Amino acid sequence: MRVILLGPPGAGKGTQAQRLVELHGIPQLSTGDMLREAVAKGTEIGRRAQAVMDAGQLVSDEIVIGIVADRIDQDDARKGFVLDGFPRTVAQATALDRMLDERTLVIDAVLEFKVDEQKLVERIEKRARETAAAGLPVRKDDTPEVFHRRLGEFRQATAAVSPYYRERGLLRQIDGMAPVESVTAEIEEALKGRVGA
Repeated sequence: MRVILLGPPGAGKGTQAQRLVELHGIPQLSTGDMLREAVAKGTEIGRRAQAVMDAGQLVSDEIVIGIVADRIDQDDARKGFVLDGFPRTVAQATALDRMLDERTLVIDAVLEFKVDEQKLVERIEKRARETAAAGLPVRKDDTPEVFHRRLGEFRQATAAVSPYYRERGLLRQIDGMAPVESVTAEIEEALKGRVGA
């Protein structure tokens, strides 16, 4: 089972990715985590990424795809994986397709979390208030300024990825505003008959 989760920040992709991990025994692949791991392990692609970051530049799509390729070649990803928040652009989506083609693998389903952006902003602001009230550090991403910027970035680049997968018949929309359990049930229903081993 190879699944991509798409949707704006705060839509619940991380929560549902963890549920897919628990229900299906496949790893969640977060490009940020994989990048940090590759750098820490000093792999060839990790060293290339480190050099780019040390120069104060953004890591290229080629390097990110290389890191994803290294990760899906590991034993625990043989049954499949959940890509959470990647690809972020159409260029990354086409590069991912090419890399999977080389391994005779395909994406089984792309789940897009549909949300009401205003309610999403309210949800994030509430989470930030509750975290602060509990005396815990508020995630940098949960401040209203940062969150609005991330929403804008999502609209600009990532929103174009949905039509790419819709044209390929892979896209299924999920109500990201529903309660967590309902979202999980909707995902499981969407995956029925769509995924291989």
